[in-house]
Amino acid sequence: MTALTDRDRTDDRWDDGFIARSRPRPKGRRSLGAVPGTGAGGELCGEGLCDEGLCDGDHDDAEVLNEGDEELVRAVSGAGSDGGKVAAPPLSPEAQALRTRLDALRQLVGLSRTRLDGKTLAEAGRVLDEAAARRGLSPQHTVVAIAGATGSGKSTLFNSLAGVQISETGLRRPTTAAPIACSWSDGAAGLLDRLEIPGRLRRRPRETSEAEALRGMVLVDLPDLDSALGVHRDHVDRVLALVDAVVWVVDPEKYADAVLHERYLRPLAGHAEITFVVLNQVDRLPGDSADLVLDDLRRLLDDDGIALGEHGEPGATVLGLSALTGEGVGELRELLGQFTQEKGAATRRISADVDRAALRLRPLYVADGHAGPEIGEAARAEFEDRLAEAVGAYAAGLAAERAWRRNAGKACGTPWLRLWRWYEGRRSPRSLAGLAALAAIGRSGTPVAQAPVEEEVTARQRVEQAVRTVADEAVIGLPDPWAQAVRETAVRGGEQLPEALDELAVTLGPAVAVPGAKPPRPAWWPAAVLAQAAMTLVQIFGGLWLVGQIVGVLEPKLMPPVLFMVAGIIGGPLVEWACSLAARGPARRYGQDAERRLRQAAAGCGRARVLEPVAAELLRYREVREQYATVAAGGTKLSTTGE
Repeated sequence: MTALTDRDRTDDRWDDGFIARSRPRPKGRRSLGAVPGTGAGGELCGEGLCDEGLCDGDHDDAEVLNEGDEELVRAVSGAGSDGGKVAAPPLSPEAQALRTRLDALRQLVGLSRTRLDGKTLAEAGRVLDEAAARRGLSPQHTVVAIAGATGSGKSTLFNSLAGVQISETGLRRPTTAAPIACSWSDGAAGLLDRLEIPGRLRRRPRETSEAEALRGMVLVDLPDLDSALGVHRDHVDRVLALVDAVVWVVDPEKYADAVLHERYLRPLAGHAEITFVVLNQVDRLPGDSADLVLDDLRRLLDDDGIALGEHGEPGATVLGLSALTGEGVGELRELLGQFTQEKGAATRRISADVDRAALRLRPLYVADGHAGPEIGEAARAEFEDRLAEAVGAYAAGLAAERAWRRNAGKACGTPWLRLWRWYEGRRSPRSLAGLAALAAIGRSGTPVAQAPVEEEVTARQRVEQAVRTVADEAVIGLPDPWAQAVRETAVRGGEQLPEALDELAVTLGPAVAVPGAKPPRPAWWPAAVLAQAAMTLVQIFGGLWLVGQIVGVLEPKLMPPVLFMVAGIIGGPLVEWACSLAARGPARRYGQDAERRLRQAAAGCGRARVLEPVAAELLRYREVREQYATVAAGGTKLSTTGE
């Protein structure tokens, strides 16, 4: 903000952040530079407006400017902002940690927006909005609110700190109808705009040596928190959510008031470092009664969960004073001066708000005792086994093994046995799909895949049970909202999984069970075929030799042709039996390979539709858990599984 020089104002004049002095004022207007606290004649105004120089008799918004004047006022005074742009000071470690936490909270809200309802994230969103608004305003000012119940003397304390009567005081009825602000330095216009305090309720203190110690402080006098008027309580709640620090003023009669403790102090227990609790009117307490009341007040604050700043520890400041006689006011002024000069109240306030939001969000992101969200290998294997069972992978593997052995029997069996099997197949066709396919192979050499007898190949209930089981395994220990999100993701992915497995079983199952191409033959296969052919030729040779002897063409020697025929008849089945023994291993491996292919196809379908979406949801939870750990740990990264 453009600072005003000594030429811009006299020693008795002050600027509330809205008043431009670079243009001449029209004649007939009252000067805005009257001595604080007096009207034109030097007398106090009943409304307390003359100390601002705005009193012209009607106490309305005395400053009526045309549109051009308003633009000039905002250009000069920076209303709605902090004035001119100045280089931002380097961030303190506390401010850097806060920035890290706010960034993490912003990402946390963004990642959770589609998983959690808006009401759940509303508090975190409000903290982000208010933090952004406060960080965009003057860091050189500290906004302190004075709050209290009716008759506690907060307005008297406000006037005592300002050195001039600004806020109207009263003993019984509420006399502060709207927040009144007093700024000890220029450049607080944006902060007061944020508090929605109009220009006619903005003041400056009397310029004294004591006032210099409070330079940078903006003091706000609030209406009574127990006022019968709802609008007064609304003012209190709204301003308390925006100020950097609070001075709670209590009196000996109402310091234990339930409204004060249950509605305000207890919910703001985490804001102890920016809290001052002042026991006013100690002049009314005789002897050591003030110390006894202060001790009881500290006990009540401790019950509220408010840490007390005693023995050098951070926490709330508690002290007794009398705003009427001035006893203890100097000590409070000194404490507020030190507090203001530290220029860390805004950071502490926002940090406390983030702590409060993180505490409320904890049940949504942290599940105690959970070792980390993931789908275990055992759960994955069980899920894939259930899908393989549902799609019939094991049965398909057995069918493929039998098909391989039948092919081996066809190639290595005796011609007479093969002819008999063909005849039996033609005479009484089987109804089973595998035998029908085998008969089709025997007839034409081309496999024919028949439709399954059951209308639905895959058992839907088994698939749904598999999906529920793997989802329940994945959500063990997850917070309820994320557990629900994981279950919904699994159910969504599993809706069309039975149909996909049915199609897989129909298309891939027959191809596995009855392959179109001949199975790969082992190295000994040609030798076995030649041996079987040799045994057949031996039988034929022996039979022809015997027939030749019977018809008298050949010399009758019965034994040699009989031996040839017996060798061929016995040798053929022996070769077939030996081949069947040798085919067991390759057939088993072929069946296992077919089962593995169908199992892998079913598992791939399950992974794509269920496991991968669930894993993506768990990954998102791990991301938000890491962001929450940053938010809750004061800017320090924590392990995803850390407390």
